[in-house]
Amino acid sequence: MKNKLLEGKLVVSIEQAVAAPYCSVKLADAGARVIKVERSEGDFARYYDNFVKGDSTYFVWLNRGKESFIANIKDSQDQEFLKKLILKSDIFIQNLLPGTLDKYGLDSKSLRKKNSKLITCDISGYGSLGSYSKTKAYDLLIQAETGLCSLTGDEKHPGRVGVSVCDIACGLNAYTLILEALIKRGRTGSGSSIKISLFDSLSEWMNVPYLQYTYTKTAPKRVGLAHPSIVPYGCFSTKDKINILFSIQNEREWNSFEKNILKLPEQLKKKFINPSKRLKYKTNLNDIISRAFKLLTAKKVTYFLKKSNIAYGFLNNIKDLAKHSELKTAYLTTDKGKIKFIPPVRIKNQKYYKKIPSLGEHTKKIKEEFN
Repeated sequence: MKNKLLEGKLVVSIEQAVAAPYCSVKLADAGARVIKVERSEGDFARYYDNFVKGDSTYFVWLNRGKESFIANIKDSQDQEFLKKLILKSDIFIQNLLPGTLDKYGLDSKSLRKKNSKLITCDISGYGSLGSYSKTKAYDLLIQAETGLCSLTGDEKHPGRVGVSVCDIACGLNAYTLILEALIKRGRTGSGSSIKISLFDSLSEWMNVPYLQYTYTKTAPKRVGLAHPSIVPYGCFSTKDKINILFSIQNEREWNSFEKNILKLPEQLKKKFINPSKRLKYKTNLNDIISRAFKLLTAKKVTYFLKKSNIAYGFLNNIKDLAKHSELKTAYLTTDKGKIKFIPPVRIKNQKYYKKIPSLGEHTKKIKEEFN
């Protein structure tokens, strides 16, 4: 079932990479018409790789249902056309380096002076002000700057979250704020100026470690596939070399787990009698659990965990995910054929999505329409 909630809304997005395209593809999925403005060589995300029938994984993920329009923002004729196009739109999104569009009269402030109903969304790395404003910002760099890498990885080495979590956070925030701005415009008739950064978006997600540090002067430590304060909570390998993660959340679960799997002697039961003791003797307890799991198959371990109503999961790889019984997939098309992908979360599931545009596919049609 197609989503038509934003049908009739026109979005113009001068976009590249991930954050802005993630926002605009969600608007397209909701029924808006999205015109993606690209330079002559195209959004560089088109060329990150060629793994999907010759197309980039990132571009396939983020650009379904859009129209591709080629323009050179340095060309005076293209500048005038873009102004005309944007001023007729409902929403304007851009994620170029702060100040880039000011030189050509395409900045949000200038455009909103001419159309007070226009909703503008400027996406940047660190905001438009401050000493970092002109600094290039990519996902991994922001993960590092916000301290996320210091919490990710094993106990010895920091790590990167393996997907573009920073860009996704920013794109989702932008999408949410645009929807709020549309509600506001429906009530007041006025547009909005949204300014959002990758740094701010990911920083907000860092509230728990930030608050812990601010009020205790102690930052959480990296614990890999474990938990800094809950024990047992982690990944253990079974006799048949299946990695299972599980978490004990209360004493009922602990007592059942100890009785069915660990079967501890009385002196050890006392040693691990409450959460504080289990945390204190974490290394000792994890060693005991590791030895117990190595005597049991994954089938047997999961039987006991289910029986005890203990939360658990398998440490899957991407091949495992692709075969997961709960994974929902859908289809979209490119010039090179039909592609199966993981669709966004929707109010109602949708099986088929609109086409991914080839570079400049809609340039002629858009020029004729808006001239």
